[in-house]
Amino acid sequence: MQTMISIERMTHTLALEPVDRPAVMITPWKETIKHWTKQGHLKEDEDIVEHFDLDIRQAGWLNGVADLDHKDIVLEETDETILVLDGNGAKLRRHKLHDSTPEHVDFTVKDRTGWEKHVKPHLLEVDRRRITFEDSPDRIAEDYRRGKKLAGQTKRFFCWHGVGPFEQIHPVCGHEYMLMGMALDPEWVKDMVMTFVNMTINHLEVLFEEEGRPDGFFFYEDMGFKGKPFMSPTMYMEIVQPGHKKLCDYAHSVGCKVIVHSCGYVEPLLAGLIEAGMDCLQAMEVKAGMDLPKLFDNFGKSIAFFGGLDARSLVDNDLAWIDKEIEKAAYVINNGGSYIVHSDHSEPPEVDYETIQYFLKRGRELGKQI
Repeated sequence: MQTMISIERMTHTLALEPVDRPAVMITPWKETIKHWTKQGHLKEDEDIVEHFDLDIRQAGWLNGVADLDHKDIVLEETDETILVLDGNGAKLRRHKLHDSTPEHVDFTVKDRTGWEKHVKPHLLEVDRRRITFEDSPDRIAEDYRRGKKLAGQTKRFFCWHGVGPFEQIHPVCGHEYMLMGMALDPEWVKDMVMTFVNMTINHLEVLFEEEGRPDGFFFYEDMGFKGKPFMSPTMYMEIVQPGHKKLCDYAHSVGCKVIVHSCGYVEPLLAGLIEAGMDCLQAMEVKAGMDLPKLFDNFGKSIAFFGGLDARSLVDNDLAWIDKEIEKAAYVINNGGSYIVHSDHSEPPEVDYETIQYFLKRGRELGKQI
């Protein structure tokens, strides 16, 4: 097969069509990039997409915080963490020394009344600050414009990336109150889902009208933990799926495929996600119980796969283990599936530069088996 450029390779992959070789992608932590730079492998502020010849460039994001006029209030600070009260009325403790999910300490919104009083009114109208982040040096519109321009210059597949409703809701009320709401007041959670979906679409319409549409959508939507999803498939179908369907329908209406990232064990939710319009599943976290070959056997005729290779092999810098993980991708590809090379997680600083180069090399070699 003739060699493809990146945008062709990704477009064919997401359409479940043959490609010259698998697309490849890595997503190192900021600390990892600093580590590799300090070691001399990267130049200061070097573009990793170009350095590693990756097939996907991502940019965008929307500010989902309810009250954009609120300035975070520092409630407590140590050398390692900072506890703030944010514009959602949430008390979140964040690590200062490394990237991590913030600790949920407390929330103003714990039920429908709190939602309708403190958050929902802020989300009903288009506010350009959700797109431009006024008072921020890294404006989202500028980030999107720059990313789209760079992707066009190098013929790479360009994704707008951001969070879906599940990931937009839990910063407002936390996982516990959200999940209790699904059981005790599902109409409240449905309202949160659709409010955030509508907010997202309304702002993306403005962004795309002014800056042009991307090639694809990449939604972060972590709906599982080890061995189980956060909700039953029935609850997903009744409460969350309508929002996902509206987002996917919008993406498809502007000519974009949809990649959904979901950490944790989400296999029971996949039929509903596919019905909603998901075109590609990303992450497939091994330590949570996800198994790429099994997922391909069950769903490979409907979607593409992105990741699913145990990142612990990279963290251990174990080349033999990496080879074993690559065999999972080979199984998908050799059986006619569509696959994008990535681990099941982003890459922390423990991953050696030489290890990530070996991983990418082995992934690209899979093209010889197509």
